[in-house]
Amino acid sequence: MLNTYRYPEFPYAPSAEQRSGVVKRHPVVIVGAGPIGLTAALECARRGLPAVVLDDNNTVSVGSRAVCYAKRPLEIWDRLGVGERMVEKGVSWKVGKVFFQEDMVYSFDLLPEAGHKMPAMINLQQYYLEEYLVEACGRSPRVDLRWKHKLISLAQREDHAVLTVETPDGIFQMEADWVIACDGANSDTRRMVDAGFVGQFFQDRFLIADVVMKAPFPAERWFWFDPPFHRGQSVLLHKQCDDVWRIDFQLGWNTDPNEEKKPENVIPRIKAMLPGVDFELEWVSVYQFACRRIDRFRYGRVLFAGDAAHQVSPFGARGANTGVQDIDNLVWKLKLHIDGQAPLALVDSYHAERAWAADDNLLNSTRSTDFITPKSRASRVLRDAVLQLAESEPFARRLVNSGRLSTPTPYQNSPLNTPDEPDFAGPMRPGTNCADAPVTRDGQPGWLLNHLHDGFTLLCFGAPGAREIGIDGVTARVLCVGSDIQDAEGLLAQRYDARPGTVYLIRPDQHVAARWRALDETKVRAALARACGR
Repeated sequence: MLNTYRYPEFPYAPSAEQRSGVVKRHPVVIVGAGPIGLTAALECARRGLPAVVLDDNNTVSVGSRAVCYAKRPLEIWDRLGVGERMVEKGVSWKVGKVFFQEDMVYSFDLLPEAGHKMPAMINLQQYYLEEYLVEACGRSPRVDLRWKHKLISLAQREDHAVLTVETPDGIFQMEADWVIACDGANSDTRRMVDAGFVGQFFQDRFLIADVVMKAPFPAERWFWFDPPFHRGQSVLLHKQCDDVWRIDFQLGWNTDPNEEKKPENVIPRIKAMLPGVDFELEWVSVYQFACRRIDRFRYGRVLFAGDAAHQVSPFGARGANTGVQDIDNLVWKLKLHIDGQAPLALVDSYHAERAWAADDNLLNSTRSTDFITPKSRASRVLRDAVLQLAESEPFARRLVNSGRLSTPTPYQNSPLNTPDEPDFAGPMRPGTNCADAPVTRDGQPGWLLNHLHDGFTLLCFGAPGAREIGIDGVTARVLCVGSDIQDAEGLLAQRYDARPGTVYLIRPDQHVAARWRALDETKVRAALARACGR
């Protein structure tokens, strides 16, 4: 039990199919009701896919766990109806500061420009996020959330999977056209399909201490290397809501986790860091981390997402944030394939794009971990020299790595991209997620991302005669800047390198599929076919 949060207990109920004994086939079954599984359920429901969610527990996560949520996942959750609530409850921040021993050597701003709906980052305890997602699932008639349902075996057939599920009322079987496994880093589903999960496992341990305190510190990310209160190690401080502060202490390789978690050992560390500050210990955990990923994101009828597909160190907030982007990438593809509007190749592009992103995250996380926890005397000397130089030399600041904060990985080599035309500049290349910008519609202020269509969008700059274009049941609907919406501050044209006539084809997950300087229906149809995996 926490001092600042009361855990809900969700009711178990046997399903109709379990009571009847008749095996039922479902379009999608999701394993795991953590942030990724619940996001998957809401995204399936939003796209018209009924989804059953199985979870062997009946409450939200214990402890704050994942706390940092980045701008892109917040934009995805905003489409699902929980983003604004998260921002309202969470602590928004964008400034990080890095300290070496007694001195601040470097600071950064994650979002120095204005004109975005969502903040660069918020800090929010994971149990709040899960609570909001559960409530949103409860409002959807397409989500069947089943607590105390444990998947104990899975068998694959050519066109479906057979799941054996254990409940308080016994064991029963159900079938699924597709299974989305979101059951975490120790995924039982991954074991059931005998999937490979390889990478680097780090020996270092970190202590998480959540403390309740009234502190005058700003809502910023503070990271210390070799501070006077924790010599030879590193410390991270974050503010969460409810006056809860997250402190991460590096412990070293040879510590006893059970001893380190005892209050009599934790409290002196915090007192040394925060002399004279009154605090109350809220939650303590010790973690050891890895950088690994699954060899294939699809095994037959089973698709893996979140920590079940990839595991990274916590530095950089790349765990839950990238898992949410997995779901954003996957579900629209699955929907088109289930509806017979796209081949299996579109579903397989999920691996092509998200494995690429996972490898990018693993590389960044490994580099961060190596910088934070040097493995030799020589690497320690080099790291400390970089930190000393960073205080006065701008070039050295780029080398400081206390965790490269999560940003989306562009799908630059995706098979769904149409090659760019040569006369474009700027970052909005095919494979890149769309940048937000302030717009107006019928005189009302709003945001571009909230006005993009749920399917494919033709974003046209100054082409009022443009009409929707479709192929074999898949349609790209028009959103015209100048008639449908107005570029409120000129930022939309600036961010999209747009001039009169510019056209973007935007995927259902709000990534750029193609762009042209003038509308050509033949080119649009070809790009649309390619974006559907045809």
